[in-house]
Amino acid sequence: MAADTATKKKKANEEPAGVEELRTATATAKYVRVSARKMRLVADMVRGKGIADARTVLAFSTKHAARVVDKVVASAVANAENNHDMDVDELFVSSICVNEGPTLKRIRPRAQGRAFRIRKRTCHVTVELTTRKEG
Repeated sequence: MAADTATKKKKANEEPAGVEELRTATATAKYVRVSARKMRLVADMVRGKGIADARTVLAFSTKHAARVVDKVVASAVANAENNHDMDVDELFVSSICVNEGPTLKRIRPRAQGRAFRIRKRTCHVTVELTTRKEG
């Protein structure tokens, strides 16, 4: 009786035949000196696109954050190719996440001895690439 239960549990944990595991490749850039809000505008332009389309959009964007996102996407492509043996032509940007980093606080002298605070914001960018499912 106990042996039957153990085999049932094993079968429940196994994946069904024909279902392949989705492999992902990631790359991260931390402490980037661009505010997260500005970086998210660029990240939204490439989310869900194929690699060729995403790199083209980033190359022709006039925003400073586009260069940073392009570098992270290029790094993720290199990780996919070298570490996971994935086909570059089948990759797409499955998720791109922009989180706030630490804020550098500086002081701006003002009139009559006052001081105003300047916040130099940073962010962390994480790109995750996955292959498109055939079928």
